[in-house]
Amino acid sequence: MILTKRFTDALTYACTLHCQQTRKADETPYIAHLLSVAALVLEDGGSETEAIAALLHDAIEDQGGEATRQRILGRFGEEVTAIVEGCTESNQMPKPPWRDRKLRYLQNIRNGSPSVVRVSLADKLHNGRSLLFQLQRQGSSVWRHFHQPSEDILWFYQELLAVYQEWGISVRIEEFAEIISRLSRFLESED
Repeated sequence: MILTKRFTDALTYACTLHCQQTRKADETPYIAHLLSVAALVLEDGGSETEAIAALLHDAIEDQGGEATRQRILGRFGEEVTAIVEGCTESNQMPKPPWRDRKLRYLQNIRNGSPSVVRVSLADKLHNGRSLLFQLQRQGSSVWRHFHQPSEDILWFYQELLAVYQEWGISVRIEEFAEIISRLSRFLESED
């Protein structure tokens, strides 16, 4: 597949939206996460539309809510917007309580399109990989960067895995399951 100017426009827009943002556990520019998610989507056979949605999957939630949603709709169309919305926990400020957002997200994925599932799985797979990497570098101190206890994060990942498995089995889902297993073992070793 050859990516078009539409993809580079989305990349530029994502960079503009997230240029001041870094990852939770270190100072990695946030755009690195978005690029990684888009790469996972493309490597999984995803379309350019899905890759664009991967670049923008956190835009509504983290960078402007409904106003950003409207800009995405105007620039990239209904299909991209629907995928991004499916991957959005909340567009409200302040954000609803953590568990409420996570339960809503699980329902979004359960009821989502295959494109929503593909982008969500790529996002959570990259998050899981990054978390394991940071745990190896920083040890359990990495948890201080999160607003929830490690057990809650593991619960959410386990629930996501169950939802992804409802869609079938793939190499990406198996990798996500392995990450969860490794996270679980890490937490057990902390006790």
